[in-house]
Amino acid sequence: MSSLRERQKEERREAILDAAVTLFDQLGYSATTVEQIAARAGVSAPTVFNYFGSKQDILYALAVRADTLALNEALEELPAMDSMVDAMCHLNSMIVKRELEALPVTVWREICSPYGNVSEGYQAVNQRLMQGTAQQLRQAQQRGRISSQYDPLFIAEFLNDYCTLMFAKLVHEDSPDRAAHDLRVRQAFELIFNGLHP
Repeated sequence: MSSLRERQKEERREAILDAAVTLFDQLGYSATTVEQIAARAGVSAPTVFNYFGSKQDILYALAVRADTLALNEALEELPAMDSMVDAMCHLNSMIVKRELEALPVTVWREICSPYGNVSEGYQAVNQRLMQGTAQQLRQAQQRGRISSQYDPLFIAEFLNDYCTLMFAKLVHEDSPDRAAHDLRVRQAFELIFNGLHP
């Protein structure tokens, strides 16, 4: 059971994250200041810095929260799926869903921009996803579902690179089309995993 102080600390952290999402949506990530986030959350700027070292750390916390939720939800269901294509499509779909719920498309456009100042740092967030995917691929190899001649981390990196590119394309569309996105990802996964069968 958590103490009152721990609950208050977590509530303050969530208030900061919620304020940041609102302001990122209204003003854009680059135009939003830590002082504005603090004012909206009802705390001081130094308090924001105590919880998050920088504005970028707030952004990463939001992305990590979304990706962790998606990964946990998907990983519960993946082992029961007969098809690796279905399993990986489900994982990708959960990640896209949770990321778009966590941050507005306008913020993802900044993150996914090759000219943005947050693209490099987001790679640390992607690393967590690749590790989770590699773990699932390793288990699939052990069960004989895919060829064991390929390094699971290499496959996970390849899938992540492709999915990151497709996600960037999705968020840069005038009207993001999730159904078309999911179909393109499925077609690529079918090509990849049909070639990986033992």
